[in-house]
Amino acid sequence: MKKKGTIAILTGGGDVPGLNPAIRAITIRALREGYDVIGLRRGWAGITEMVRDEKHDNSNNFITLTEEVVNRAGRTGGTFLHSSRTRPSHIPKVSVPDHLKDSYLAESNDLTPEIIKNLGWLGVDYLIPIGGDDTLSYAVRLYNEGLKVVAIPKTMDNDVPGTDYCIGFSTCITRTIHLVNTLRTSAGSHERILVIEVFGRYAGYTAMLPTMAGAAHRCVIPEYKFNIERLTELLVQDRNHNPSKYSICLISEGATFEGLENMSFMDSEKDMFGHAKLGGIGVTVGNHIKDLTAKYNDGKKINIINQNLGYLVRGGDPDALDSIVPMAFGNLALDLILKGIHGRLVILKNGRYDNAPLDVVTSTKKLVDIEKHYNTDRLRPKYNAFDFKPLFIMTGSE
Repeated sequence: MKKKGTIAILTGGGDVPGLNPAIRAITIRALREGYDVIGLRRGWAGITEMVRDEKHDNSNNFITLTEEVVNRAGRTGGTFLHSSRTRPSHIPKVSVPDHLKDSYLAESNDLTPEIIKNLGWLGVDYLIPIGGDDTLSYAVRLYNEGLKVVAIPKTMDNDVPGTDYCIGFSTCITRTIHLVNTLRTSAGSHERILVIEVFGRYAGYTAMLPTMAGAAHRCVIPEYKFNIERLTELLVQDRNHNPSKYSICLISEGATFEGLENMSFMDSEKDMFGHAKLGGIGVTVGNHIKDLTAKYNDGKKINIINQNLGYLVRGGDPDALDSIVPMAFGNLALDLILKGIHGRLVILKNGRYDNAPLDVVTSTKKLVDIEKHYNTDRLRPKYNAFDFKPLFIMTGSE
């Protein structure tokens, strides 16, 4: 078969289950259609640090993908190409690769010209980035610079605009429900309030869906600044009406309450996209709730079990949806490439696979519609009818 060209794949941002199935699907289909396939290592970092010299060892920056390579990893979690939060348009001076330090001397450097040259040196005809809005926002930049890009949405938070579903979301929800159900036996045994922190910087889907599924009594999300006294009152009521004497609240990592002006950060260090690492809101809320419980519990404080699910919901193998959807997304990307179409994001919309303009990821935000889907008095999901709703109820655009 005559070679049709070269396709490069990368995975950026946080790992999720489903990335390896997507890489496998793209690679196998592309090879059978006559393309060579390259895996770019460590997200945008690999192609940023590459040296355009055949004598240089670039094995840490890219790998030739074969059926044997992708089949070994295709059913596993994580990404065997590895990942990073590198932003080539904003490389700090200290992070500029050694061979480029004489050319880029600013405190923040745009290495996009090097990225374009490196992709050209590799002979890349099409680029398939798999990532969230940060990773894909830079893909938009490359597309505007003239590169042929077809993107795949990935993020546990399910907050990439333009699509009802992102790779990793189903496994995150599945794990959250399972882990909450595991912890409820301890909460019941000690008659406590269980406060669980989950991922969700700007969007509250990872707290909303498990709560709607019955895993928790209440949830608080980034889209709504809640009143902590009201939350405490509700959780005490939930506990005292429960025969097992416990209640459960899910807290998105980006949630804030009245009197708390900013999100809770683990430290002041930020990644290249300007995001500080979130964490600690669960502990903060748990401590406040404990202090307030006496007010709503006849003067007696109620103890708290506090747990951050963290990486437990993003590690391990993908569930059924995150095995099937990545396979479909990968093939959708190849369908577009075979038609000579680029500048697109493959999507799931209203239960059907489709594609959208790539710049949708930078032109809007995808957040929980508070008015439609969140009861701000009851601090839990709101729904009236399920007719013609998307699979995950509040994750679509109407």
